[in-house]
Amino acid sequence: MASPILPAFTVRRGEPVLVSPAAPTPTETKALSDLDDAEGMRFYSSGIHLYRADPSKQGVDPAAVIREALARALVPYYPLAGRIREEAGRKLVVDCEAQGVMFVEADADLTAEDFGDVQSPPFPCFEQFILLEATTVAGVEHVIDRPLLYIQVTRLKCGGFIFGQRFCHCMVDAPGGMEFEKVICELARGEPGPSVPPAWGREMFMARQPPQPSYPHTEYSEPAGGADRMLSTPAGDMARVPFFFGPREIAGLRQRAPPHMGRSSRFELVAACIWLGRTAALGYGADEEVRLSFIVNARGRADVPLPEGFYGNAFAFSVAATTAGELCAGGLGYALELVKKAKSAVTYDYLLSVADLMVLRGRPLFALSRTYIVSDVSHAGFKSVDFGWGEPVYGGPAKGGEGPLPGVTNYFSRSKNGKGEEGTVVPICLPKDAMDKFQLEVQGLTAEIV
Repeated sequence: MASPILPAFTVRRGEPVLVSPAAPTPTETKALSDLDDAEGMRFYSSGIHLYRADPSKQGVDPAAVIREALARALVPYYPLAGRIREEAGRKLVVDCEAQGVMFVEADADLTAEDFGDVQSPPFPCFEQFILLEATTVAGVEHVIDRPLLYIQVTRLKCGGFIFGQRFCHCMVDAPGGMEFEKVICELARGEPGPSVPPAWGREMFMARQPPQPSYPHTEYSEPAGGADRMLSTPAGDMARVPFFFGPREIAGLRQRAPPHMGRSSRFELVAACIWLGRTAALGYGADEEVRLSFIVNARGRADVPLPEGFYGNAFAFSVAATTAGELCAGGLGYALELVKKAKSAVTYDYLLSVADLMVLRGRPLFALSRTYIVSDVSHAGFKSVDFGWGEPVYGGPAKGGEGPLPGVTNYFSRSKNGKGEEGTVVPICLPKDAMDKFQLEVQGLTAEIV
């Protein structure tokens, strides 16, 4: 599961250019939803897709194909070619004037085979394959009056290529971003238009009038307790290890799950296991509050009337909270109970309550102290991004987590181990002195009981 060590290489980037919609689009201002413009959405999320050469595409420039398809895709998705502006109350709107998205071509002295069987983030040397331009000032992301999408297509010397993108999270969540990329793919493969036309639909996640939050939303208040070492440990003092939860590990967790809870999902088992092991390894005080915060997506839920083709943010952070002492004493069963309860709490009314809170409290950032934040992107559809060169060798997040604080956030993604077994991989980042203990905790929780 370790990332390959790449040979010495150089990436030669061309001059970035703005790609505008290929046909006239409406000139208008569109309001983002009160979920879209939360402080926690005001950053750029990065993804990478790696493709091998296709003999049938010999002589075809993937950068030219993708650039042309991108321009055509921006016609129905014209808000993505606009610019975000902030109005009174920190409300974000999109001025749609076909300003364009940023695009750059590049070449690298690498082959697709040099990356080995890369299965999970972080992608090796990802900074070289995404366009990191003009969005970060003094370590803080800025989304106002900037391109909302950055794309880099890097040609490899074997004939393969890397597609790297950075989306403004205010505009799309992971499934929404994949919907747009799939439209680029359809057009690149010769389809006349998108199979599923986009829908704006942001009005369904606007705050009610008057705003009346109906849930406590502890995710936006600081937990009780002292300082969190995860927020102060220098990046150089952190250890990064990918943990694989395959059939054997999941079986071990299921054996420890209380029967009265019914069958637990893979996500619930892995999240509960990591939260429990992480809390024990970090040595928090018994009376200090610890939290697991995770994204619950509203797509596919009967009570959430999402229009087909919706590509905005359609999720909320739900929180499981207790003290470190209670969590460690209660074990996996107690952690699972809290995870299940938090997961079931997210309804359409809950989402509207979050929107209400955003308006009343100035669109705050979610709490970070003693909070482990996870996002399961294993069902986002990264592997289905096919520009005509076939399924990607790797498709997924560029980084193991987003944000400036290593280890606070994690992506759960699907992967295969050396035996070809499929499982969930989680790239854990912890202070070096805590990693060994965490590994022992996870081994103890996942070992099969004989």
